[in-house]
Amino acid sequence: MIISVWRYSHLALAVSSFLFVLTASLTGIVLAFEPIQQEIETQTFPVEETSTATLISNLKENYLEVFGVKVDAYQRVSVSVLTEDGEMAEFYVNPQTGEKVGELAQESSVFQFARSLHRSLFLKTTGRFFVGLTSFLLFLISASGLILLFKRQQGFRKLFSKIIKENFFQYGHVYLGRLFLVPIIIISISGVYLSLFQFNVLKHPVFNAEFDTEKISATPQLEIAEIPIFKNTPVAEVKSIEFPFSTEVNDYYVLQLQEGSFAVNQFTGEILDESLLPASEKLFNYSYNLHTGEGNLIWSFVLLLSCVSLLFFIYSGFKITFKRKAAKIKNKFKLKDCSHLILVGSETGSTLQFAVWFQQELQQKGIKAFVAQMNEFEVHQNLQQLIVFTATYGVGEPPTNATKFEAKLKETHFKNPIQYSVVGFGSFAYPDFCKFAYTTEQLLDEKQNANCFLSLHTINNKSTESFNRWLAQWGRLSEINLPKFEGEIETEKRKKVAYQVVRKTALISNHQSFLVELKPVKKQKLKSGDLLAVSPGKEHHDRLYSLGITSENTILLSVKLHENGICSNYLHDLNEGEILQASRLKNKAFYFPKRAKKVMMIATGTGIAPFLGMLAHNTKKTPVQLYWGARDRQAFASYEQIITSALKENRLQDFIPVYSREDQQRYVQDQLAENASEIAETLKTGGVIMICGSVFMQQAVLALLTEICNDYQLKNLSDYQNRGQLLMDCY
Repeated sequence: MIISVWRYSHLALAVSSFLFVLTASLTGIVLAFEPIQQEIETQTFPVEETSTATLISNLKENYLEVFGVKVDAYQRVSVSVLTEDGEMAEFYVNPQTGEKVGELAQESSVFQFARSLHRSLFLKTTGRFFVGLTSFLLFLISASGLILLFKRQQGFRKLFSKIIKENFFQYGHVYLGRLFLVPIIIISISGVYLSLFQFNVLKHPVFNAEFDTEKISATPQLEIAEIPIFKNTPVAEVKSIEFPFSTEVNDYYVLQLQEGSFAVNQFTGEILDESLLPASEKLFNYSYNLHTGEGNLIWSFVLLLSCVSLLFFIYSGFKITFKRKAAKIKNKFKLKDCSHLILVGSETGSTLQFAVWFQQELQQKGIKAFVAQMNEFEVHQNLQQLIVFTATYGVGEPPTNATKFEAKLKETHFKNPIQYSVVGFGSFAYPDFCKFAYTTEQLLDEKQNANCFLSLHTINNKSTESFNRWLAQWGRLSEINLPKFEGEIETEKRKKVAYQVVRKTALISNHQSFLVELKPVKKQKLKSGDLLAVSPGKEHHDRLYSLGITSENTILLSVKLHENGICSNYLHDLNEGEILQASRLKNKAFYFPKRAKKVMMIATGTGIAPFLGMLAHNTKKTPVQLYWGARDRQAFASYEQIITSALKENRLQDFIPVYSREDQQRYVQDQLAENASEIAETLKTGGVIMICGSVFMQQAVLALLTEICNDYQLKNLSDYQNRGQLLMDCY
C-alpha cells in the first residue's frame, strides 16, 4: 500500500507541474551552455599563485585611480578605474601585471531571454513564486521517483544492478533515473533555497564596518606589498575589493573574501572590522553554484544532461502511464454471470495483456469470463474456475493492485467447490522470482473447497513460448482448443531483408530436427546469439530463432519440425537457392563474452545453434565447456562435424553430451549436479555460464545453480546474472 501511495504521488505531482517543469527544463538546457561557453572562452591566469597585494600594487601603478575589483566564478579579474586619459572604464586585467586583457563579457540575448523565463516566467514576483513552487514540486517528484527506484531495484545496494527491460521507455526511465535523479534533487533543493532569498524569507548580510574612528592611525605606514592580509591572500579567494575614496585616514579598503568581509586600514593594514559569512549565506553560495554550474565545467555538463533527462522523464513517464491505462479491463458480462474469474496482479500493467487476451479467447469459445484486479477479488455462486495471473514486486511483495488480496481471500469462504490455477510472471534476474505467485498458490491451497486445477507455472521475462506451454496444458485439461498467444514482440514492425538458402540438412529420424544455413543477399553485420524473425507471409506472425554465425559468415538455424508448426514447415519446405524474407533482432544480452576466464555453455536440442556459431568464432581460444542434452546419440549427427572441428582446433575444450533415452534417462541438470564443485569454481573465478534451450531445462538448471550457490556459500545467483556471469536465451 505504501508503494502505491508513492507511485500515485509521483504521477500526480508530475501531471500537476508538467508545464512548469517542461519550461524549467528547456530553459535550463539553454542556460547550462552559458557556463560551458564561458569556461571554454575564458583566458586563464594563475590567480592561485598571485597575491592580492601584487594585484593592488599593479593597478595603482597603471591607472590614475582605482575604484574597485571583482573576481567572478571563472576567476576573471575585472576592474573599475580612471585611465590615464581621464576616462572611467571597466575591463578585465591580468592580475599579475594589472594590464588590460579584454572588455567585459556581454551576456547573449538568448541567455538573457532564457534566464528571465527560467527565473520568473516574465511574471515578475508572481512568476518567481511559481518557479519556487515548481522547484519544490520537482524535489517531491524526484524524491518519490528515487524511492520507487530503490524499491524496484530491491534496495540501495542493488541500485546499479541489471535493469529488467520491459520496453524502451521503461528501461530509459529507470536507467536515466539512477544516473540523474540525485543531480535533479540537488537542482530542485538549491532552486527552493535560492527562492527563499527572493521573497526575503532569508536575507543577504550587509557589511557595514563599525569601529572607533578616533583610534585609527596612519602609522606605521606600510607598503601594499607588506600589508599581511593582502600579502597572504591569493586573488583566487577574493570576491571583490572596494578601494578608499580618498587618502583620509578614515577611508579604508573593503575586502570581500569567500569566507567573509574585512575593513582594512589603507595605511597600516590593520583590520578595523570583520564579518564572517553566516551559514545561510555560505549555503546560498553553494546553492547558486550547484544550481547554475558557474565556474565548474564538469558540473555544468551534468546540469545539461540532467535537464535533457528531465525532458525524457516527462515523455517516457506519460508514455508508460498511457500504455498502462491502455490495457483496460473491459468485461462484457457481469461477475455473477461468469463461470471463469481471471485475477490480475501487475505493477506496470504488462501482465494485464495476457489476462485480457485469455478472456477474449475464452469468450470466443462461448465461456463467460470476467477479468478483475486482485484487490477486487470476490466470489459468487456461479464461479467454477479461478485463474490468477500475477507478477511480483520488490522483495517478494505483491504488486500495487494485489496488496489487499491476501486479507480478502482469508475472509472468503467458498460455498461451492472451485478450481484454481496460478501463473507467475517475473524475471530470473531477481532473487525473489515469482515469490508472490507461490504465496498466492499456497493461500488458495489452504482454502476449503478450492482445488488445484493446474499447478503453478512461472514465466520469465514475459516469454510468449512459456505462456503458450501453460496455455496448452490448461486447454487440454479444460478440453478447450485455444490458439497460441502471439504477444507484444510479434506486433512490432521490423524491416524484412532477403536471405538465400545455402544449405539444408535432411530430417533426423525420430527427432524431426534439421539445420538451415542462410546467407544475406545484401551485406549485413550479424552475431551469434542474435534472433532471426521468420514468417511465411504477412498473414502469419513472426517466429524467433536463435542463430549462430558459421566460419563462412552464414546464418545457421537449428529447427525442430512440428506437425502443425507453420513456420517450421515453411523452413523445411524451402529448397537450396530459394529466398526468404526475415529480420534480424539484436540480442546483446546473449553474446559470447569478450573477456572471460572460462565459458560454460548449457543447451538442449536445437538450442545448440547459437553456441555452434560462437565456437566457430572463438579465435582467442577461451576455455569453453559445452553441455548438451538430447534424446539419443543419433541427434548428434547434425552437429558432429562442427563439434569435432572445434575440439580439434581448441575452440572447444570439452563437449559433454547427455542423452535422456540412453544411460538411465539422465538429463543435463543431472550431469551438472555431478560437476557442482567445478560450476561453483567457474562462478567464483569470474567465469560465464550461458544457457539456451527450453524453459523447462532452464528452470531445472537455475534451481540447481541456486542450490550450488547455497551449498558453496557463494553470492545469490541473481548477483552473478547482474554481473554478466549468467546469460540466458530460452523459449
